[in-house]
Formats: sequence, structure tokens, C-alpha cells
Amino acid sequence: MKFKATARSVQGSSASRRLRRAGRVPAIVYGGTAAPSNIELDHNEIYHALRKEEFHASILQMELDGKDHPVLLRAVQWHAYKPQVMHVDFQRVDANQALTTKVPLHFINGENSPAVKLSSAIISHVLTELEITCLPAALPQFIEVDLGNLLGGASVHLADIKLPKGVTYVPQGAEVNPVLATALVKGGGAAADGEAAEETPAA
Repeated sequence: MKFKATARSVQGSSASRRLRRAGRVPAIVYGGTAAPSNIELDHNEIYHALRKEEFHASILQMELDGKDHPVLLRAVQWHAYKPQVMHVDFQRVDANQALTTKVPLHFINGENSPAVKLSSAIISHVLTELEITCLPAALPQFIEVDLGNLLGGASVHLADIKLPKGVTYVPQGAEVNPVLATALVKGGGAAADGEAAEETPAA
């Protein structure tokens, strides 16, 4: 995705307020060998761009001073109660340097899984995004999680899916194989039903 930016020479809170009243958004781009640059954006353009998932998880082309610069969205500050973008942070992207960011998970085939069709389970998406590291060229816009074989009472872990080539998961704390989704069966789940079935003959 591509967006336009303009160099911003005036800084400070009062200057930022004047920008916002004029329909502009103060922003900054940092990283790489260059010093951080203060920029400004058109509010309507950036507001609608931020509503698109790919703007949050893909390499963006920032047009600044007639040149395109690859950047990655890093932070967005919103107004406390208005639908107004207050400030945006971008990071410069080096094609030869690995980056760490979060990408969304797309869950598919859940409605066709045995968990839903046979057990009437409710599938819960435990995680909605993963933090990964990769080179910019390998950055996926999303990671697909196929739930087509999910059984009632079972879960899908990170180890059950295949990450795109060149992409590595960044563990959060000690969790190296997090649960991505789970199928909750009314009445205790498949595991509880199985235990009850085993106990019945013994009784």
C-alpha cells in the first residue's frame, strides 16, 4: 500500500494542534541509518488506510519528497473519544535486515470441522495475531489457520500449522507453542465425555 507524507519542520504541541485543525496528522519515521524525520499526513487518507488490515501488517510505500520509502506501521495514537488520528509512528525498512512485527491470523474451515458438525462445539479464537520475525520480503499479510480437522474439545497449537517460508515465531515469555484456537463442547468438552465413558463400565 502507498500513502503520501510531507516533511514537517515545525514541532511542539501547539504546532501539532494547528496541524490537526487543518486536517493534518503529525507523524514520525525512524530507524535505519538516517535520523528520525518529522512528517505530516492527510487525516482522511490515513484514517481510511488504518481501517484496512493490510496497512497494519505489510511493507508500506511512503511517498516523501517525490521518492518512495519502504516503511512499517509501528504505532497509532487515537483521540480518546473522537474518530480522530492524533499521531502515527513508522519505521524505515531495510531489505537486508530482519524485522519483528505482529501479523493477523485468518481462521478458515471452522464451520466445516468435526467439532462444529458432529459435536456442535463453539470455536474460540484464543489468539488473533502472532509476533514474528523475518526479512521484509518474507513478511506475510496474514497467517492462515485451517480448522477443518478440529475435533470437539481439542485445540490447535502453533506447532499444528506451517508458518510461511522465512518466518519465525517470537515466543511470548516461556510459551513456545501457544494455543491458537480451541473447540468448546457444551457440557465439558470431548475430553470430559471420554473420561465419563471410561468410568461407566467400571461402575
